[in-house]
Amino acid sequence: MSVLLTHGYFIADDEKEQQIMRPYPPLGLLYISAFLNQQEIENKVFDSTFSDMQSLFEQIRTEKPKILAIYANLMTKLNVLEIAKVCKKLSPNTSVVMGGPDVTYNAENYLKNGADYIVIGEGENTMFELVEHLQKHPEQPPSDIAGLAYLNSGELTKTAPRTKVRDINELPIPNREAIDIQKYLDAWKSHHGQNALSVSTQRGCPYTCKWCSTAVYGQSYRRRSPAKVVEELKEIKERYNPDTIWFVDDVFTVSHKWLREFVGALETEGVKIPFECISRADRMNEEVIGLLKKAGCIRVWIGAESGSQKIIDAMDRRVSVDQVRNMIIETRKQGIEAGTFIMLGYPGETEEDIEETINHLKISNPDHFTITVAYPIKGTSLYDEIETKKTIEPEWHLSTDRDIDFERTYSRKYYDYAVVRVISEVNHHKMKLKGKYGLQFFKLGLKSLYAGTMMKWQQNGKKPLSLNRNSR
Repeated sequence: MSVLLTHGYFIADDEKEQQIMRPYPPLGLLYISAFLNQQEIENKVFDSTFSDMQSLFEQIRTEKPKILAIYANLMTKLNVLEIAKVCKKLSPNTSVVMGGPDVTYNAENYLKNGADYIVIGEGENTMFELVEHLQKHPEQPPSDIAGLAYLNSGELTKTAPRTKVRDINELPIPNREAIDIQKYLDAWKSHHGQNALSVSTQRGCPYTCKWCSTAVYGQSYRRRSPAKVVEELKEIKERYNPDTIWFVDDVFTVSHKWLREFVGALETEGVKIPFECISRADRMNEEVIGLLKKAGCIRVWIGAESGSQKIIDAMDRRVSVDQVRNMIIETRKQGIEAGTFIMLGYPGETEEDIEETINHLKISNPDHFTITVAYPIKGTSLYDEIETKKTIEPEWHLSTDRDIDFERTYSRKYYDYAVVRVISEVNHHKMKLKGKYGLQFFKLGLKSLYAGTMMKWQQNGKKPLSLNRNSR
C-alpha cells in the first residue's frame, strides 16, 4: 500500500520565513517514515519546504496514493486544508490522514474539512496500524485502533487513547534519506554563513505553562539514552557534516544525570558538534552550564516570557525572574551565548509589567531575545481561561488560533507598539553598553520614544494624530 507523507509548509509563500531562512527538516514525518520502513510499509515523503503546492498536487494526481498523511500545525493549517480539499478532487479514493499538534483539539473540524482520519498523539504505531487496517479491511471503521478520530455516519468517533511509547530508544532514527537534506544545509549556509540540522532527544514536557500545547506528546518525560543520541549524531556528522545542531527538546537540561552521561558518551565516541538548545533557569546552575560548554553548546535559550514575577506566576511558569536573570548572566560568563523568549499581552499584563520586562532584559543582557504577543492555543489552560472573553474569532476554516483575540488590559494595537518599544529600548541600551553612539543608536532611541508615546495614546483610548500631511 502506497503512503505519501507531507506537511504543507512552503517557504516560498512566506515572506517573513524567507527573511529568517532557518528551515529545519520535518522530523515528525521522518520519524513516521522510518517507522513505516521498519514495518516494510512502502512510503514516500513529499517535502514541501522548498517546493510548491502545484508540484504536490501533480504528484497526487499522478501517483494517486492510497493514503495521504499530512502533518498540521498552526503555521500550516490553511495549506493543509487546501491540500486535503484538492486531494479529494484529484484522487477521490485516497484516504486523507492528519496528525500533529493542531488536530488533537480540532479533530471534528478537520474531519469536516477534508480529513478521513485524525491521528491523536504519537503517530508511529497508530499510523502503522491504520495502514494495515485500510489494506485489509477498508470498508470497516477502525474502531479497535487506539489514538484515532473519524466520522461515523456524520458523528465524531474517538477510539481509546493511544498509550505512549514507553521506551523511545526502540524507535528508529528519522529517515532523513527520504528528503533532500542538502537543500536545508545550502539555505542556511547562503543566508547565515553556517548551517544546522535538528535532533530530538526527548518526548513530552513535565511542566505546566498555561500557554504551551502538549497535544502530541503529553505532559510526560521520556528520553532516548545518551548512547542512542550520540549514535545519531555520528551518523549525521558522517552523512551531512552540518556546522551546528539544534536540539528541539523543550527542556534539554531537565535531567542533570542524563546530561552528565551525554557528555561522557560524546567523549567516548569522540563526537563534538556545536549545538544550541532550550532550557529553564531552574534546571540550570554553574555545573550544568559547564557541562553544556564541555558538550559543545554554543547557545542556550532560557525561557523567561516576562520580567514581571506577577505575569510569570500567572503563566504557571514556576520560576523566578531572579533565577532567569542569574542564569542568563552566568551562561554568558562561561562563554555560551544566551537567548531568551518574551511574551507580551498576557492576560492581566499592565504597562508596569512591560517596563519590568524591559528592565529585566537590560540587566540580564541576553545575546538574543525574541518577542511574541500572547495568543490562545486550543487545548491549553490559557485558551480555557479566555474562552468567554474572546473579542475576535474568525471562521475556523479561514483562520488559525493566532487570529483569535480576547479582552486584554489594553487594545491589541497597544501591544504591537509595545513590541516595538521593548525591542528598540533594549537594543538602544545594548549599543549604549558597547559605546556605539552612531546613527543607529539615535534611531533606536527615537523608535522607543515614538512607540512609548503611541502606547500612551492607545492606553487612553485616543486616536493618534496623523503623520500624513494630506490629512489636514
